[in-house]
Amino acid sequence: MPDLDAIKHRIVTQFQRHVANPITTRLSSQTLLETTGRVSGQPRLTPIGGRRSGTEFWLVSEFGDHSHYIRNIRANNAVRLRIHGRWHAGTATLLPDDDTHARLAQLPRMNSAAVRAVGTDLLTVRIDLTD
Repeated sequence: MPDLDAIKHRIVTQFQRHVANPITTRLSSQTLLETTGRVSGQPRLTPIGGRRSGTEFWLVSEFGDHSHYIRNIRANNAVRLRIHGRWHAGTATLLPDDDTHARLAQLPRMNSAAVRAVGTDLLTVRIDLTD
């Protein structure tokens, strides 16, 4: 029997990589996360959803450790965020013990619905903004 989570992950990530991300990264209103590639050392941009609260930005990754940006954060947690067209430096912290469903209830409704619908391995991320 096929692993339905693996199939879901493959379909969603292919759609994001080849259709959604090339479009959304060009939108000035889209929040972008910049990580450093763990192998290449090059900047990697990922469109994300979440919410700023003071000097923190919160998001929930739908695929947890299967997401490349989460793997990049594990290797180097220094990140940058583009929020409302302005770049901010920050430090990302992965919070595997956080209640992701409660966290999603505090984040923007549309993004949270999408994460719930396609997510297979939810993981909370807090980014402490340093500027």
